[in-house]
Amino acid sequence: MSDHATMQSIARLVPQGARVLDLGCGDGALLDLLQRERGCSGYGIEIADDNVLACVKRGVNVIQLNLDEGLSMFDDASFDVVLQIDTLQHLRNAETMLVETARVGRCGVVAFPNFAHWPNRLSIARGRMPVTRRLPYQWYDTPNIRVGTYKDFEVLATKNRLTILDAYGLQDGREVRVLPNARAGTAVFKFERG
Repeated sequence: MSDHATMQSIARLVPQGARVLDLGCGDGALLDLLQRERGCSGYGIEIADDNVLACVKRGVNVIQLNLDEGLSMFDDASFDVVLQIDTLQHLRNAETMLVETARVGRCGVVAFPNFAHWPNRLSIARGRMPVTRRLPYQWYDTPNIRVGTYKDFEVLATKNRLTILDAYGLQDGREVRVLPNARAGTAVFKFERG
């Protein structure tokens, strides 16, 4: 998720000057934006060698770590905000990492492809897995090991006693607050421990 409007929308959920941990930070573009435009500090966590190198070139602090191993190296509430932007759907232990996000950060922000977006529903009704700009892979070569919806996350948050502070969808760089489960390709949630 690297388009500027989308990154700006997510950046608005992060307080000015916050200490941030970005899980699955990719090339570090979002953390770089947060450092430059919002005066934030912090670290990215990334596993891919090429992305770690890209972070270093951007001047983003990065730790090479497999998130499936957990966040035991971090104390409770050691960051103001923990981000999981396009990360949750790649993790084998998604629920555990969500709880860890709430433990390590005073609040968390997640964004993930919303499988309930209407073009995806239409594709399923036609008997095919969706292939869209947001879900650009065929079913057999996708890096996503799970799919979820806006509504699914609300249920998961409730199950884990997380309080949702803000929630909306993103579609073509615009925030969707009316019927986001059907009208947005990306679900975005800001939450804290309840």
